[in-house]
Amino acid sequence: MTIYQFLLLFLLWVCLPHFCSPEIMFRRTPVPQQRILSSRVPRSDGKILHRQKRGWMWNQFFLLEEYTGSDYQYVGKLHSDQDKGDGSLKYILSGDGAGTLFIIDEKTGDIHATRRIDREEKAFYTLRAQAINRRTLRPVEPESEFVIKIHDINDNEPTFPEEIYTASVPEMSVVGTSVVQVTATDADDPSYGNSARVIYSILQGQPYFSVEPETGIIRTALPNMNRENREQYQVVIQAKDMGGQMGGLSGTTTVNITLTDVNDNPPRFPQNTIHLRVLESSPVGTAIGSVKATDADTGKNAEVEYRIIDGDGTDMFDIVTEKDTQEGIITVKKPLDFESRRVYTLKVEAENTHVDPRFYYLGPFKDTTIVKISIEDVDEPPVFSRSSYLFEVHEDIEVGTIIGTVMARDPDSISSPIRFSLDRHTDLDRIFNIHSGNGSLYTSKPLDRELSQWHNLTVIAAEINNPKETTRVAVFVRILDVNDNAPQFAVFYDTFVCENARPGQLIQTISAVDKDDPLGGQKFFFSLAAVNPNFTVQDNEDNTARILTRKNGFNRHEISTYLLPVVISDNDYPIQSSTGTLTIRVCACDSQGNMQSCSAEALLLPAGLSTGALIAILLCIIILLVIVVLFAALKRQRKKEPLILSKEDIRDNIVSYNDEGGGEEDTQAFDIGTLRNPAVIEEKKLRRDIIPETLFIPRRTPTAPDNTDVRDFINERLKEHDLDPTAPPYDSLATYAYEGNDSIAESLSSLESGTTEGDQNYDYLREWGPRFNKLAEMYGGGESDKDS
Repeated sequence: MTIYQFLLLFLLWVCLPHFCSPEIMFRRTPVPQQRILSSRVPRSDGKILHRQKRGWMWNQFFLLEEYTGSDYQYVGKLHSDQDKGDGSLKYILSGDGAGTLFIIDEKTGDIHATRRIDREEKAFYTLRAQAINRRTLRPVEPESEFVIKIHDINDNEPTFPEEIYTASVPEMSVVGTSVVQVTATDADDPSYGNSARVIYSILQGQPYFSVEPETGIIRTALPNMNRENREQYQVVIQAKDMGGQMGGLSGTTTVNITLTDVNDNPPRFPQNTIHLRVLESSPVGTAIGSVKATDADTGKNAEVEYRIIDGDGTDMFDIVTEKDTQEGIITVKKPLDFESRRVYTLKVEAENTHVDPRFYYLGPFKDTTIVKISIEDVDEPPVFSRSSYLFEVHEDIEVGTIIGTVMARDPDSISSPIRFSLDRHTDLDRIFNIHSGNGSLYTSKPLDRELSQWHNLTVIAAEINNPKETTRVAVFVRILDVNDNAPQFAVFYDTFVCENARPGQLIQTISAVDKDDPLGGQKFFFSLAAVNPNFTVQDNEDNTARILTRKNGFNRHEISTYLLPVVISDNDYPIQSSTGTLTIRVCACDSQGNMQSCSAEALLLPAGLSTGALIAILLCIIILLVIVVLFAALKRQRKKEPLILSKEDIRDNIVSYNDEGGGEEDTQAFDIGTLRNPAVIEEKKLRRDIIPETLFIPRRTPTAPDNTDVRDFINERLKEHDLDPTAPPYDSLATYAYEGNDSIAESLSSLESGTTEGDQNYDYLREWGPRFNKLAEMYGGGESDKDS
């Protein structure tokens, strides 16, 4: 018999009425009167109330879940011992699901479930039952509470919280190493049967992994699983209820397992010998190539450290490990020379930095390779015999003296001649020069240590056959001191002597300085150039001296200033000396020797005014005079300047016209109507081609007769302006629309005059007035010009 047939028979047995008739009986038990009364309570009317004891008889209700029948599922029956079967009682149900999930027959007390119940949603229901009189609606029994428990059936399969799990385990792990634990849950009742008892099994992943049936722990099943052979595994785990028996429900999940890396592989060089090339001119630190050992591991397990362990080039080359690429970079450690050695051999070792002691048995985690480095020849620049040169020379040597020699050679196998030169950026004053052939440095100007004690030069050596190959070297020239400077006063001394000074009184302490720097230090001597009756010098023998008075009292009105020559000499060879003059003023002092006033001119100054105040007053007067002169000059300037000036403007009587005007449409420069009708007279308009400075009142002229000719009109205007001292020396008539009668002078054009055979006579220009005198001189002097 299968499990399904068994469950079907069990459900039928439970649901049939004659097999299962649970009911709650409300029975009245026959007990003596004195036992029925549990308490006596007096009333106000003197009667005693008797409380009767309730007579409930309980049978617990059970109900199977997931009922699949077409009718309502029968739960049980409520019955009171006071029910006579005449329908006078009414049964009432209240509580969880009453009226919806559970209904009761009011007459019989039968309880039914209206729909299928899932225990996983709710395992039990608490309800209250009561029997009342249908007519009076009064309870015949007190309300009582009962429970309907839902019996579980195996209707839920085990489920995993995750559909896919991710786990990892180190490679080369021993058998039985725990990987991960998976747990499935079953919603069925674990306290009823085996519906919630889950057993685990592996459906996919053998023979690499196994699972514990009770706990769900996945463990390794094979030894020495190598990540380098296979890294990813997929395992399917099944969880089955009913203790894993037939008919149980099951669920599955997938576990993706990754083998993590361990350092179980040593580094290996792909080649036993590696060849590299480098130019001999490569500077120190130049990378010439790289070596790399491969490691099947990953991450820190594949980290490699490179080192040079042997070879004839250990002093010439170095190797650095590049962390990002895990390469060994070989660099130049010392300068290379093709002529000295052409091939170097290195033995390079690569070793893992993180070694797992568990895998020492797999062998040493390092490897070696041979690196052969070939040096290639290049045309090298000259090489100086020293990295720098220091020359010392005295400052008094003659021009052209050799101060030192620099030497350089061509290191190539085929030696080339060397040419030397000076970098003029380091010798801007051109004090030194160098012989291009032998590298001798000599002076081209006199030296002076006091101007510059050091000269930092740069000498350039270049191959004659290949001038691009050059080398520079620093040459330091130190100028040695020679005693060629005389000592002088250290500062300017403002010395004074009081009128009431006594003999032997100190008035000044002097000191000296010398630009020279002797080896033994400075030593100065002070003395007077000649015997002085007023003052004397006392040498303190510490490079200072005291100026003392020799007489009693001085008079500033007689002599206000004394000049005292002092001789200062040094003690170096050759001895240098100089004479410095002290200016000593005679001043009036108080009893304490404090200066009050000096020189006689202080007595002539007015009281209350100092020299600064007098200078300020004088400056104010000068500024006022300048302002007055400028204002007067601006007021007197009356010259009118034209807005447009010609380069050939003579500014006398001849005016150069280079503007033809605007024709008849130009009515701004003149009134064309005046020429056409001389009788028309209007207000005098201001000219637009000059800057007006002073406006004069226009004079009224008599009106010309109607028959006046234009020529007469122009003559009258010309005479009027010749006699007017305020008229500007410009002709305001630019264009003539009407010429009138022919002019006796005919045309003045130089173009036409060139075509005439005879010379023209321009003497009539003198008759036109003083305004045409210049023009008459220019044209009237033709005869004299020809004669000359």
